[in-house]
Amino acid sequence: MMGDVPTDDRANASPPEKPPSRRARRRMTGKERREQLLDIGRTLFAERGFEATSVEEIAHKAGVSKPVVYEHFGGKEGLYAVVVDREMRRLLDMVTGALTGGHPRELLEQAAFALLDYIEQDTDGFRILVRDSPVAQSTGTFASLISDIATQVEDILGREFKARGFDPKLSPLYAQALVGMVALTGQWWLNVRKPKKAEVAAHLVNLAWHGLDGMEAKPRLIGHRKA
Repeated sequence: MMGDVPTDDRANASPPEKPPSRRARRRMTGKERREQLLDIGRTLFAERGFEATSVEEIAHKAGVSKPVVYEHFGGKEGLYAVVVDREMRRLLDMVTGALTGGHPRELLEQAAFALLDYIEQDTDGFRILVRDSPVAQSTGTFASLISDIATQVEDILGREFKARGFDPKLSPLYAQALVGMVALTGQWWLNVRKPKKAEVAAHLVNLAWHGLDGMEAKPRLIGHRKA
């Protein structure tokens, strides 16, 4: 009697299952990549400034090559310009949106709070704005920011000047002075954060309002220098 023929179980076995392939990571769209680079650039510019930030580091953090950064922005200067423009528009929108009317003193409070709110909520953005501009340009500097905001309040001051018998043509000068005072105080408060925001706003308005309230129609100099 013939014995059973031995069989090799491995020959009949099912082939081993292949491990599940890793799901391919979704590729970013051009718009998504642009926003990613802007976010990374904003953070680095705030932390280190323009000069200390390199295209290599921006690309590395984004997980792309340097040519991708150049493709979207033409270089570090282009990326920086877009970041600054966005921050300026955001701050201007916050200031103009806060000026909802009411008593002139309340308008001063609204403007002061708008700037302090921006510093508190968008610290990185304000740090970028108060740094010196890295390239020769007329926009994107702290001075141009102050000028742009002051332009928004010139009309308000002009109406108040006219109603009080002052020369409305001087409203641009006073707008620059008032906005500059608030902005520079905000730059100081950026680092110290004392006293509290509401208290800072109250002191700013106290100085500005009582100075305006007792303002002379034709200010005079009391020192020896007259010109």
